[in-house]
Amino acid sequence: MAASVEETLVQSLPDSAKVSRLNCIDLSTSDTQSSVCLLKQACLDSGFFYVINHGISQELMDEVFAQSKRLFDLPIEEKMKLLRNEKNRGYTPVLDEHLDPVNQINGDYKEGYYIGIEVPEDDPESEKPFYGPNVWPTTDILPGWRQTMEKYHQEALKMAKKISSIIALALDLECDFFDRPEMLGKPIATLRLLHYEGQISEPTKGIYGAGAHTDFGLITLLATDDVFGLQICRDKDAKPQIWEYVAPLRGAFVVNLGDMLERWSNCVFRSTLHRVLGNGQERYSIAYFVEPSHDCVVECLPTCQSQDNPPKFPPIKCETYLQQRYHETHADLNSYK
Repeated sequence: MAASVEETLVQSLPDSAKVSRLNCIDLSTSDTQSSVCLLKQACLDSGFFYVINHGISQELMDEVFAQSKRLFDLPIEEKMKLLRNEKNRGYTPVLDEHLDPVNQINGDYKEGYYIGIEVPEDDPESEKPFYGPNVWPTTDILPGWRQTMEKYHQEALKMAKKISSIIALALDLECDFFDRPEMLGKPIATLRLLHYEGQISEPTKGIYGAGAHTDFGLITLLATDDVFGLQICRDKDAKPQIWEYVAPLRGAFVVNLGDMLERWSNCVFRSTLHRVLGNGQERYSIAYFVEPSHDCVVECLPTCQSQDNPPKFPPIKCETYLQQRYHETHADLNSYK
């Protein structure tokens, strides 16, 4: 049955479309060495892979998607009351994000919603960028919404830590390297609900669901519905660039590496260019961006440098790097006043 569904999905693509073949990592297996080998191959090749048996139930995933749809179905007036704040929490309207200004004429034809780690306003930690209280819809409008999202946020972070331990082993590090207090002890982990309304993308005219970009952090976990849209480009310097679709796989997450991991690994592991093309169908996805603690210094790992291969990037603090990247890609909040 699953094969026939997948075939049906692939048949909906243009004849010229390429579909990427990605490695699949089983997080429940006891064969750690096999997982490390599969992950390392994926990180060297495309920077993208699937994970299955990850510990998040299908029941919870279905509820998160259902609650996400309820939010985006609200009238725009209600959603604008939840507009993202200076901590990057809350609603982002269509065209708010401009990921590829060189090739996009307007911005991304998607709306989104950011949810970070909940930090009370009276907690000194809330003074840090990206930390603070979330922007929550009221319970009379979306009952149970906050509880669902907080539960998912916690479960996704557990999965991210499992994956980060395999990445560490693949880089010849101790398995808990990324789980140390200064790394993922107090991470900047952000859940983002995404909704593509059904716009048809026209790359030749600069119209995209999401413009070509790389992610900022350590890794990204992505859950999607069954609508194709995500594409990856394995070689960003190729002319012309070759784009491949990533097939939706029910029950699995798509994982990709971010720019910080590319910096840590001295470009051994790749943060791959990706984008979303709309095909006229509504599409929902749920991204979970995993970045280390604010004060974590991202610098070349000792296992990824040598006399012949010195560090390619200077050290940079996580907080500084993220602020810079968010500023470059999001609309000025004053434009909504």
